[in-house]
Amino acid sequence: MTIIILDGHALNPGDLSYDRLEQYGTLKVYDRTAPDQVIARAKDADALLINKVVLGEREFAQLPRLRYIGVQATGYNVVDVEAARRHGIVVTNIPAYSTPSVAQMVMAHLLNITQSVGYYAQQNRAGRWTDSPDFCYWDSPLIELAGKQMGIIGFGRTGSAVAHLAQAFGMKVAAYTSKPQESLPEGVEKLPLDALFATSDVVSLHCPLTPDTHHLVNAERLALMKPTAILINTARGPIVDEQALAYALNSGALHAAGIDVLCEEPPLAGSPLLTARNSFITPHIAWATLEARTRLLDICEANLRAFIEGHPQNVV
Repeated sequence: MTIIILDGHALNPGDLSYDRLEQYGTLKVYDRTAPDQVIARAKDADALLINKVVLGEREFAQLPRLRYIGVQATGYNVVDVEAARRHGIVVTNIPAYSTPSVAQMVMAHLLNITQSVGYYAQQNRAGRWTDSPDFCYWDSPLIELAGKQMGIIGFGRTGSAVAHLAQAFGMKVAAYTSKPQESLPEGVEKLPLDALFATSDVVSLHCPLTPDTHHLVNAERLALMKPTAILINTARGPIVDEQALAYALNSGALHAAGIDVLCEEPPLAGSPLLTARNSFITPHIAWATLEARTRLLDICEANLRAFIEGHPQNVV
């Protein structure tokens, strides 16, 4: 079996090893692969491992040996699954590997916005506290989370983990979910979507990107939110109308946003959220702790082994 990894740098920038996969066949790893390089690099592959390389009918028609695609991520929208099925190609993904890390990033964004730790650390490095006439100073809102409402949209593994952390900070938790109220954890109130936007002090997104959730956060829903509210997005960029969010931030209609995902990654220069007021953006790294990536590689190997042994798992 020939196993080819087309964009190995995404999962492993050098602190992990793909060597374990060599026991299953001949292994070739490319750090990055441009669209016009896919066919030439993948032509001998029986199995492809990818993260963000796009594969569809055009590629499958020119890759007759290909029988397996292992997506090294939870989201698998980069693969035309129906086209893969027509060509007899099994596609798998990696579910639930990053739950603790993503939940932690939600709280990291929230604490950064409410306490401005990084800002004050930079100010003090520049000598501001040394020069202060008082024993302390602050020039940004300092916000206590206890008693505030965390509204969670999508209550799967990650949404549930965020709820647990929010409750540890003394927050009330509301959820927009298809699950019945009686199945939710104690203290979590099920709310309609617009009511959640209108009543929450923090809204955190944890739903998948589907036609129904595309631009779920739009100008109308942003207008429902309190001007003191905070939006956190660690889910998928297109769930948010970025132009509408930038306008809400710049106009003061929304206090702040913590964003780990954008509609286009990397973003184009001039992307409206890059310079919007109180817009705090991290480069899609909520999933990328060493611990989470180690779990991802473990599951990636298990998926490949299960396919070789004839009982594929995590098939999408």
